[in-house]
Amino acid sequence: MKKSGGSPVGFYTMGVACLCLAVFFLTVVFGARTYRGIVAAQAENDADRAVLSYLTTCMKANDTEDAVEIYEEDGITVLSIADGGSGYGLRIYQHQGALLEEYGKLGEELRPGDAQVIGETAVFRVEEVAERTYAVTTDGGRVLFRARCGETTEAAADE
Repeated sequence: MKKSGGSPVGFYTMGVACLCLAVFFLTVVFGARTYRGIVAAQAENDADRAVLSYLTTCMKANDTEDAVEIYEEDGITVLSIADGGSGYGLRIYQHQGALLEEYGKLGEELRPGDAQVIGETAVFRVEEVAERTYAVTTDGGRVLFRARCGETTEAAADE
């Protein structure tokens, strides 16, 4: 009687097949983990850029002469954008790590509880860097915008 022993070629084939299966499994796991990281970073970047884009859009939508004002209230920097001389407008400020937007009568006391959250940011700085040119800095970066209303036609043509 012949004993049935495993052929060395059979063991070798099974070993290579198991190794290929393990490499394939590890590739899928590492690929999925990398993909999740990329998607999370992209979502965070999109949120940061959305906040900056929103601020620029607010400015462009309400671009009237002397519409922008920067002031401090209770130690909070406020970007105020008037709504066409009506006495109402947007007031944008940071409160407890969130960037808030409040629409209401200008000059009234801030009401963070009634404000709309624009996004999360630990940094909110607003400055006038030149005449009618403003810089807003948040966690997402820095954006410059220029108020065009009130310019003479010659100054506008030069740009």
